[in-house]
Amino acid sequence: MCGIVGYVGPREVVPVILDGLKRLEYRGYDSAGLAVVECHGDERRLDVRRAEGKLANLEAALAAHPLRGDYGLGHTRWATHGRPSEENAHPHRDCSGEIVVVHNGIIENYLALKRELLAAGHRFRTETDTEVIAHLLEAQNGLPLEAAVLAVLPRLKGVYALGLISARDPGKIVVVRNGPPVVVGAGDGESFVASDAPAILHYTRELLFMDDGDMAVLTTAGVRRFDFQGRERPLRLTHVGWDPIAAEKGGYKHFMLKEIHEQPRAVRDSLVGRISVEQARAYLDDERLTGERLRQFSALRIVACGTSWHAALAGKFMFERLARLPVEVDYGSEFRYRDPLLDNRHLTLLISQSGETADTLAALREARAKGSATLAICNAIGSLLAREADAALLTHAGPEIGVASTKAFTAQLTVLAVLALHLGQLRGSLPGPEAARFIAALEALPGQLQSLLSRLDRDPAVLDELVVRFHRCSDFLYLGRGIHYPIALEGALKLKEISYIHAEGYPAGEMKHGPNALIDENLPVVFLAAYDPDDPGSRLRYEKTLSNVQEVTARGGKVIAIVNDGDEEAAALASYTLSVPRAPELLLPILEIVPLQLLAYLFALRRGCDVDQPRNLAKSVTVE
Repeated sequence: MCGIVGYVGPREVVPVILDGLKRLEYRGYDSAGLAVVECHGDERRLDVRRAEGKLANLEAALAAHPLRGDYGLGHTRWATHGRPSEENAHPHRDCSGEIVVVHNGIIENYLALKRELLAAGHRFRTETDTEVIAHLLEAQNGLPLEAAVLAVLPRLKGVYALGLISARDPGKIVVVRNGPPVVVGAGDGESFVASDAPAILHYTRELLFMDDGDMAVLTTAGVRRFDFQGRERPLRLTHVGWDPIAAEKGGYKHFMLKEIHEQPRAVRDSLVGRISVEQARAYLDDERLTGERLRQFSALRIVACGTSWHAALAGKFMFERLARLPVEVDYGSEFRYRDPLLDNRHLTLLISQSGETADTLAALREARAKGSATLAICNAIGSLLAREADAALLTHAGPEIGVASTKAFTAQLTVLAVLALHLGQLRGSLPGPEAARFIAALEALPGQLQSLLSRLDRDPAVLDELVVRFHRCSDFLYLGRGIHYPIALEGALKLKEISYIHAEGYPAGEMKHGPNALIDENLPVVFLAAYDPDDPGSRLRYEKTLSNVQEVTARGGKVIAIVNDGDEEAAALASYTLSVPRAPELLLPILEIVPLQLLAYLFALRRGCDVDQPRNLAKSVTVE
């Protein structure tokens, strides 16, 4: 989950690297560092600056002891091996101090390698697994850097993205990918590398999204791409249209708040070209899975992690209701370890914001090995998941920087709804009038989201009152039925991620089987109680939920209910209500999650938590 940035070219290298690290700090913020090489004729000097904690500490170290150089690498760390400290911060050096390595990933056999290197006389300065790579390169007897790297790679077990420079082989950065994501940028007389595109989009839009098994050599003359046997590969640059300003805060105090308010746009962009109100049809923009092929699948497996897993759970209700297709949902981290039963009659759907989540990628490969077709839903153009799957659907949410996912989640729900609708129409399981109503509701969603956010901004009294009343609570319970249960899980996750309040999501109908024991006057309970009045099943669920509300209030619990606009029945029973516009049952989650996101954000602010960079978490989980 660490962030890597590198640059070689005519610009001042330190500002370029620091700028990139600031845009990648969401990937790790335990420590940071950079290394640059300054060349004067035949004299070359490699210098390193590192600091524990946030990037501001590294900037302070550079202000006290400035650096200049012609090319270099930077790193922001999320610790896996070795405690967060200046000593363990990247970049890491060999004994001579002439070779440096930055690394995202885990070297699984580092202890055996370290013992071997210690026996050969190498001196280690850190507790990390990364340092062994620098010493292995040192032992390659002065080979050119890329040749030394190719000699060392077969000895490394695990997953890794590497950036490497050597003062002995000047003007060159070598980059390697075996698992975690790496993006290389090509400019005019300059080259860039980063863990994620927003770090370098201010400088170039021409990007190489590296594949596993790729090595790239970056110089001022350009970028060359090789496999791990040293054979040159085609460069295959992609022009990326993302506006880099989209990754800035845009006047908001935090990225999370900005991204919450970008949800109307994210949902709208995720619908463009995929629905037609006039024709009452849904369309997919990746034709690699044809309608004929989609009709043949007998079951669907959905695999995801974290917030994407909650979207997958909601998607199960959409697919089974609209397409009448049986669905199983798995955690990416568990999927391949249970030896799932799959064959060519199954479609495996993999959901990931980054498209680089290690467990989800491993699940894709497991599904493919068992003969299943694979379809990816992700937010990152050029991601490995999108490239390895048989087909892919982009969510078009734009860059999401806040660690706690918001707009990516609602965009995922939107694309899942379109896909379920499309499959329902292909399979003949969705009557025309129902499809037309659903498509019209989808088209109305961005406007409803905008109206909801504007209302909450304009009249924040209830949210503010809730924060004042409950910010010192140590526990919250979130309850929902049916498709609203996954939103209870997601609401609880948002609260625990950024405010550090323990929160649990639970099916409301299971309260009698244990959780009722927790309820007292100190426990706030959040109910997802919005419903579709035109849907008899939704109305029945709503009535059962109101019974649960009464159970909680009878035991002294404080109820916060998410309800339909104008629902006086629920308002009379709850201590507090937050209302959302009416919508079909399957689309209500896209509206319900918004006040829960804002509530979590405001709790975190009140408690003095770091909203965008919560402790111990990183944006993209690129290691198992």
